[in-house]
Parts: sequence; structure tokens; C-alpha cells
Amino acid sequence: MRSILKTLGGAAFGLALTLPSLPAAAQGVLAQVRARGEVICGTNPGLAGFAQADANGRLAGLDADTCRAIAAAVLGDAGKVRFFQAPTPATVDALREGRIDVAARNLTQTMTRDTELGLATAGVSFYDGQGFLVARGSQIADLRGLDGMRVCVPAGSSNEQVLADVTRRFGLSITPVPVEGFAAFRRVYAEGGCESVSTDISTLLVLRQTGTDVPADHDILPDIVSREPLGPMVKDGDSQWRSIVFWTLNALVEAEALGITAANAEAQRASPSARVRQFLGAEPGLGAPLGLADDWAFQVIRQVGNYGEVFDRAFGQASVFKLQRGLNALWNQGGLLYPIPMR
Repeated sequence: MRSILKTLGGAAFGLALTLPSLPAAAQGVLAQVRARGEVICGTNPGLAGFAQADANGRLAGLDADTCRAIAAAVLGDAGKVRFFQAPTPATVDALREGRIDVAARNLTQTMTRDTELGLATAGVSFYDGQGFLVARGSQIADLRGLDGMRVCVPAGSSNEQVLADVTRRFGLSITPVPVEGFAAFRRVYAEGGCESVSTDISTLLVLRQTGTDVPADHDILPDIVSREPLGPMVKDGDSQWRSIVFWTLNALVEAEALGITAANAEAQRASPSARVRQFLGAEPGLGAPLGLADDWAFQVIRQVGNYGEVFDRAFGQASVFKLQRGLNALWNQGGLLYPIPMR
């Protein structure tokens, strides 16, 4: 368990006046979002750390803030988001049908989703892996101890596919219990509808912390059976919109690497570094390639913060989970986050 934790470890801004016009052929999702005046973003229906309503009814978490960052980049206002909360299959359907603009709901980026479902990946926001949660009193110590057991798994998810593969690979007799939604997980697991829950480690940590009476009475097994790179996805076919979402996520990481925070972003616009000044829109160049205002990244960081600040609120020391960054740290701090140069 210890090794697992170590591993995981508003105002409008005159957009009509400042944004460059686009050729008619490029009028896709971006044009729809501007006309509508808000980004419709699909998130998990209540998963702490990713997207869960706080005491004031405001969605908080990594995915919710990713949605706000996109709105800040495109509309200049992080508050201009309408959240669509639904289980994975319904979210994927809504994205494919164009009823939402982006899905940021702890979705694993897979080849099938990219090639067969008509979706396009737009960066990784959280590096995760699939595991198993069990009651400590069950005496189940590892994966093989689940032989003959019922295992709850998110219905229609990549986790369901991984569980089926693991069952075959190890010759285990496991009965999958597909469950839709985090609330249902808590209920079914608490009522004894399954002996274990198998999904992303981050979700298991949330389930143990918020969905059990005594978190210490539940263990995450040492077996991690998959790689789960989570991140936003968009409908395939609109390369400009995919680029906007991708580079918005990258900007969160780049800002952390440059030491730019929500608190110092304004002051940093006068930085002696031309790279920093251009990143923050004090000098032109960063907006035109995306069809956005030059200060789009500045709006993102000023209103939402950099990746480290977002992670800290969602999973880190400012949250109930107190997770170490682990794989989700910058590359020069032992993690996998390596921002692509924005030049």
C-alpha cells in the first residue's frame, strides 16, 4: 500500500474586439462555444478529487478545474462553464453526438476510444493505474485471493475490460458486478454486493476516504493491473478545438515549470524573460495559432492556477487525501509531467 501511495503519489474581456477572426472553414466547436457563451464540459457525477460539489454547491476537483481552464482560455472567464454530469457511457455518447464540447471526467485514454469511438485525446491530466479495494477483515491479501469473489467495476469502462483480461490471464474465477456511478459503488460495496471494487487507484482512495465508515478498515491490494492515463477528450474531426484543449492543459503544467502561479501571474507579465512575457500574453504570438487572444494562458493561470495548485486543491496537501505528487509531479521532480515547449 505504501508503494502505491508513493507512486500516485468574473468579467468578460471584450473577446469580440480582441480575438482574431477565423476562416469560415475553421468555424467548429470554438465558434459554437463563443456563440453560446459557455463551455459544456462532461464530468463525473460526484467524484471527490475530480468533480464533486462543495458546501456551496460549486464543483471542485481536477476535472472541474480543467473545464474552467478551458473556459478561461476561450472565453476569458473560468466561470463560463456548464457541467454535464453522467456515467462514462452517457458522457461518451454526449461527446460523440456533439451535445457537450469536451469530456474531462477521469477518462482513460485508450486506442479504442481514439480510433473506434470517434474521440480524440487531448493530453494527460492524471497518471493512474487500476487496483482493488477490499475490507481488511476479508483476509484477501493479493489478486489471487479474489478467486471466486464478486468484484464491482464501473459499467462500460476500460476498467471492466481490464478486469476481464486479468481474470483470463491469471485463470481466476471472478464475477464482475458492473455498477454505474460513484454513489452506487459506495452503496453496493457497503451492502456487501461485492467483496472488492476494482477501478483506478485514485477513485479507490476517494471511495475508501469518503464512502466507508472507517477508512482504516479497508485496504488497497498491492496489485496494480493496468496503466490508466486520464485526461480530457473531444470529438474527433475538429483539430483546432482539440489543440485548444491540449494546449490549455499543457499551459497548466508549463506555468508550474516556469514558477508562474495565480498570485504572481500579473507581476510576471513584466518578467525579464521573453518566454514568460509571451506565455502570459504581454507580447504577441501565443494566441494566433489557436485562434485565441494572446493572453489566453494568462487568463487560465490567473483564474485557475498552475497544475501544482490545481493538484494540491484536488488531491494534495490542501485536500483531505494529502497525496504525494508521485507520477503526477514534474519530470525534474521524479514525475511524468513534461510540458511541451510553447513556442
